[in-house]
Amino acid sequence: MTKKVINQKDKFDEEFINTIEPNFIFNNKPINRFNIAKNIDDTNQTDKIKLLQELKKHINSIENCNLKDNSNNLVLGDGNINSPIMLIGEAPGLEEDKSGTTFKGEVGDLLNKMLLAIQIKKQNIYCSYAINFRPPEDRKPTSQEIKRYSVFLKEHISIINPKIVVLMGSSAMEAVTGINSKISSERGKWKEIILKNKTYPVMISFNPSYLIRFPENKKYSWEDLKKIKQRIKEMKIIT
Repeated sequence: MTKKVINQKDKFDEEFINTIEPNFIFNNKPINRFNIAKNIDDTNQTDKIKLLQELKKHINSIENCNLKDNSNNLVLGDGNINSPIMLIGEAPGLEEDKSGTTFKGEVGDLLNKMLLAIQIKKQNIYCSYAINFRPPEDRKPTSQEIKRYSVFLKEHISIINPKIVVLMGSSAMEAVTGINSKISSERGKWKEIILKNKTYPVMISFNPSYLIRFPENKKYSWEDLKKIKQRIKEMKIIT
């Protein structure tokens, strides 16, 4: 009996690591919903919407920015603004710049699969980026650009007020934590950040776009996802 369970788990791990095709197989159990009613410290939804609108106007008013000047849309964030989980990627790509929404196309497909592997739907969490405009030719944002936009990002986190922050990619890591070393040496470790006297647990992992280019690193992302799932369980933020 024990041997059968272990074999099923190993098979699932292997499929997650090696597969990014549309026919990826997931657990068919119902997706749990987040328990947001008990979080009495949350800003109410109307206030959050107003604060997010003001933040978007503030970002859009930025001047002398090559990123803004070469983009079609500001991509602020989307999903459940009352979610206990906030996921932050690096920067919008071509499809995100066109749509004004996060994680589209092949990158979005992979992220959806990663989240579903730990029984989470993307629309039930809140997603954003370290940089709100698409960098020209999808280049990596510079440290100066990351620092400039990190002010907005930290305000963004405070408005959403999540229980867990997931940073995907080195730009998101640098923007929130100030760490600019190799992400491979920092991922998979729980860290903490303090914003406006509030502490947020943070998990650093690889960005989905990176995993598409280097699929051999999916095994590490799967380990990170399992740690996130375990922390969610420990904090009892889903029912």
